[in-house]
Amino acid sequence: MSTQSQVPVIEDAQLRVEIDRSLRHPVMFFFTSGAAWLAVSLILGIIASAKSHHPGFLGECGFLQYGRSFPAHINTLIYGWGAQAAFGVLIWLMARLSRQPSKNAGTILVAGHIWNFAISIGTIGILAGHGTGKHWMQFPTFVWPVLLAAYAVIAIWSLIAFRCRRNEHVYISQWYLLGAIFWFPWVYLTANLYVNVFDVHPLMAAAINGWFRHALIFLFFTPIAIASAYYIAAKVSGRAIYNYSYSIGGFWALAIIAPWAGMQTMMGAPIPVFLQYAGAAATMLVGVPLLAAGINILKTASGQQETVAYSPSLRFSIAGVFGMLLLAFAGVVLAHPASLKFTQFTLAGYGYDVLAIYGFFSMCMFGAIYFIVPRITRREWLSRRLIRTHFWFSIYGILFIFLFCTLLGGFQQGAAQENHTQPWIQAVTNTIPYAVGMTVAWCFVLYANFFFFIHLALMWLRLGRRSSHPTLLRREHSALGPHGPEGDIDELERAKA
Repeated sequence: MSTQSQVPVIEDAQLRVEIDRSLRHPVMFFFTSGAAWLAVSLILGIIASAKSHHPGFLGECGFLQYGRSFPAHINTLIYGWGAQAAFGVLIWLMARLSRQPSKNAGTILVAGHIWNFAISIGTIGILAGHGTGKHWMQFPTFVWPVLLAAYAVIAIWSLIAFRCRRNEHVYISQWYLLGAIFWFPWVYLTANLYVNVFDVHPLMAAAINGWFRHALIFLFFTPIAIASAYYIAAKVSGRAIYNYSYSIGGFWALAIIAPWAGMQTMMGAPIPVFLQYAGAAATMLVGVPLLAAGINILKTASGQQETVAYSPSLRFSIAGVFGMLLLAFAGVVLAHPASLKFTQFTLAGYGYDVLAIYGFFSMCMFGAIYFIVPRITRREWLSRRLIRTHFWFSIYGILFIFLFCTLLGGFQQGAAQENHTQPWIQAVTNTIPYAVGMTVAWCFVLYANFFFFIHLALMWLRLGRRSSHPTLLRREHSALGPHGPEGDIDELERAKA
C-alpha cells in the first residue's frame, strides 16, 4: 500500500477511535445499568410467575404480591433495560454513522443518571402500592415527566450529531434511528397526557393504553433494533445492504402502518368499532415492513454461515431478526378477530410482549453490545464460554416461554374461558402447568443474563486483554482472516501496519 493511500485510512481510523473514546462512559453506563435492570426485572418476573401457581410464595412480603411484582417486572424490563440499551446503541450508532465525536458526553451521562433515578423511584413506588394500574405505565404519575426530560437531552444530542454529520449520505440505519428519536416523544407524551393528565373516559383511556404499548414496540424498539441489525449485518459481513430501495420502503411502510396498531386489545368494548378493526388490521399488516427488513438483512448476511458461527455480534443479531419474523407471524395470528376471543384475556398477550422485547429487540441489542463494547473499551471480551452460554440459554428460554407457556397455554386458557359449561376455576387450573414452565424458563434466562451483567461490568472496568481481533465463539479463525469477522476492532493499529 502506498503512503498516499495510507493517509486517509489512518485518518479514518483515528476518527473512529476518537468517536469511541468520546462516548465510552455514557455508552457503557447505559449498557451496564440496563443489564443490571434486566437482572432485576427477571428476578421480579420469576417471583410474579411463581405466585401465579403458588400464591403463598413469599406471602409474608406484601410488597412482592403479584399485583406489584408483575407490573414492576414489566416496567423495569421496558424502561430499565430496553430503553437504556436502545439509548446506548442509538448514541453510538448515530455518532459512528455521522462521523462526529461527542463533545458533550458528560451531559448525556447526567441524563442517564436522571433516567436511572426516576426508574428507581418508580419501581419503589410500584412495589409500595402507588402504581397507576395502567399496563406499561404503572410508574407513579410524577415519574413520566422526569423520564421525558432525560430523554429530551439524549434526543437533542443525537439530532445535533446527525445535523453536523461529515457526509451528505443518510444510511438506512440513520433513517430508523431518526424515526425512533421523533416517534418516542410523540407516543410517550400523547399517551401520558390522555391517560394521566386529561379527563378522558376510562374506556378510551384503556384503548389509548393499548395503542401506547404497540406504538412503543413498533415505533421505538423496532426501529432501534432494525437499525442495529442492518449495521451489524453489513459491517461484519463486509457487504453493502442487499437492496437499499427495499430498506427505505420498509421504513416508510412501518411509519405508515404501525401508528394504527394497538386498539384491537379492546375488541368487543363499547368504543368505535373501526378503531378495533383498524388496530387488528395494522397489527397484522405491520408484518409487511418487518418481513421486508428481515429478508433484506438475511440476504445481506447470506452465504456467511461460517461468519455467523464465529461472530457473537452477527449471531445474536441474526437470532433477533428471526425473532422479528416470528413476531410478524404472531401478530397475524393473535390480532385476527377470530383468535382474539381465545387470546384477549390470556397469557398470549404477555407472550407477545416478551417475544417483542426479549426475543426480537433484546437479541439485536445483545448483538450490538458484543460489537460495540470491545471498540469503546479497547479490550477483548473475557470469555467465549459466557457468550455462548448467554446465547443458548436466552434462545431456549424465550422460545419455551413464547411457544409453549404463553401461546399454547394462552389458547388453552382462552378455550376454557369460552366453555360456559365449566366453572371459571377450570380456566385457571389449565394454566398452572404453563405457569410452572414459565417460572423455570425465566430462571434459565436469568442465569444467562446474570453472567452477561458480570461480563459487561468487567469489561467496563477494562479488565479484558488487548487483542488484535474481538472474541470469537471458536478459537480457530484463520479462514476468516487474521482479524476475524469483526476485524476493525483495532483499526488504527491495522492502518499503521
